[in-house]
Parts: sequence; structure tokens; C-alpha cells
Amino acid sequence: MKAWIGLLMAASVALATQAFGQGYPNKPVHVIISFTPGSATDIVGRVVTAKLSEYWGQPVVAENRAGAGGSVGTAVVAKAPPDGYTLLINSSAHVVNPGIYAQLPYDTLKDFVDIAPLAGQPNVLVVAADSKINSVAELIAEAKARPGQMNFGHAGIGSGTHLNTEKLISATGIKVLQIPYKGTPEVMQDILGGRTTTYLAPISAAISLIKGGKLRALAVSTAKRNGQLPNVPTIAESGLPGFDFVLWFGLWGPAGVPADIVAKINSDVRRAVADPGVRDKLVSLGNDTMSMTQSEFAKFVRRDLADTTDILKAAGVTPQ
Repeated sequence: MKAWIGLLMAASVALATQAFGQGYPNKPVHVIISFTPGSATDIVGRVVTAKLSEYWGQPVVAENRAGAGGSVGTAVVAKAPPDGYTLLINSSAHVVNPGIYAQLPYDTLKDFVDIAPLAGQPNVLVVAADSKINSVAELIAEAKARPGQMNFGHAGIGSGTHLNTEKLISATGIKVLQIPYKGTPEVMQDILGGRTTTYLAPISAAISLIKGGKLRALAVSTAKRNGQLPNVPTIAESGLPGFDFVLWFGLWGPAGVPADIVAKINSDVRRAVADPGVRDKLVSLGNDTMSMTQSEFAKFVRRDLADTTDILKAAGVTPQ
């Protein structure tokens, strides 16, 4: 008798949870974007959340909470109620920060549920259009001629662009002056103003300035050339064989979000990035869309966190 009662109670809980998920969302969903307006994370995130809002028939309210390589906004979501109504859109900075910051206000693996990836794209090594530097080889030569003097911007300690910078420095042996900014738009402004020499800029945030003739693209960070900049070589082609770096973006929730809600969000995100309009928009900005089940994404996050930690250690970076 007790066994039957236990089974009935378990079935009731399962049905209640399923019903809860089927009713999701029945009010606006708040999405924290962990970098500044106009950043690659912001651009990709808003393209996808606009489609989710359409699917759900509810506003998806995006709020930029930038700072500390994305960890400021991430900390907000870690403390949010685990009901699926507060979500996080972050870049691969999510797996970089544990190797940068010794005391994050959250545990990257334990305090979040990995829901779905959105897209991945290269960074583009850029200089101002009037720069005398025309190639990766020339940039390296200039940096070696003036060790510690070339200004190399990135979008904040712990950002994906910071990790890419560390990887390039490690691969070339150059010594540069790294300048952390709040986000990509601020770095761009200083490159155009002649205050910063170069930046590994996310392609989606830089492509209009490149095509508009304001920035010169020296190389892309991925193993293959990008379809939006077919004449721009890869860093690997430019004298650093094997060099490969992808800046990716994903969606998380606080740990404890019911599994059926996570499954629904994952399914709807995958549907969104497969939508022809969304896909074409993301591809036009230099992205490759990403589609994984929730469990596949969780494995991807853990694998990339381990790889990132190794890169930082090789670069001599220790958590501060």
C-alpha cells in the first residue's frame, strides 16, 4: 500500500512539473546580457531573444549588465529565483573567468544550468584604416621592435577577446601593453581615435567598420576564413600554423530551473537559430549558428572550461 502511495505521489509531482513547463512562459522573461550594448554578445543575444519573444507570445526583456569580463551580470543570474524567468546570455567569457578571477561570487558549474548555445564567430585582428601595419607579420615585427609599448585592447579581463589576446601573445612571444575596456564599442572608439593600436574584435561588432573602410582587418582567429571576409587570411595562414580561436555565445539559467522548462527553452532556442531569418541575420554578421541538446551543451561547457584553463596556464596567467 505504501509503495502505491509513493508511486502516486511521484506521478503527481511529475504531472505537476510537466504542467508547469507547458505553461511557460506566462509572463515576461528577463534576460541579462553580460556585456555592453553593441557588443557581439549583445548583438547575437538580441537577434535570438527577439525570435523567442515571438514564439512565446511574451516580452523577452533584455538588460545589459556589463563589467568584470561578464561576471557582474552572471552573478545577478546566479542569485535569481530558479523559475526560468531570469536567464543569462554570455560569451565564452563564462568559461574564461574561473581561470582569471580567484574569487568569483558564484560557482561556474554548480550555480548554473547550461541551457543552449547560440552561435560562434571569429575574432578579427584589426587596426585603424590609416595604420602603417598591413599584416600579422608586420604587427608582430612592430611589437617586437617596441616591447611593452604597443597598446592591445580587449573587452575586459576574463572576456573571450582577452583570452584570444593571451593566446596570440603566447603564440608569438610578443610583449604588449594590454588595455582592458568595458566592452567592444569602447575599444573600437579608441582604435578609431588613435589611442589603441589593435584589437581582436568580434566579427559581428566590427564588420560594418571593416566594410565601411574605417578598420583594416589583418586576420581572423578561426581555423578557416570567414564567408563575410573571404579575402582576409586566418592567423594560422599568417605565420602561426594551427592557431584557432572561436568566440561563442550561450544561454544559462540559475541552478534549479525545472528540467522541463530547461528542455522547452533549449528546444525553442534551437528552433530560433534554425529559422531562416535568424540564421541569415547571424551569418551576415559572421556567425555560424550552433545547435546542441542541453546535455551536449553541458558537456561542451565543461570541455571548453578545461581547455581554457590550460591556455591561461600556458600563458602564465594566474587567478587574481
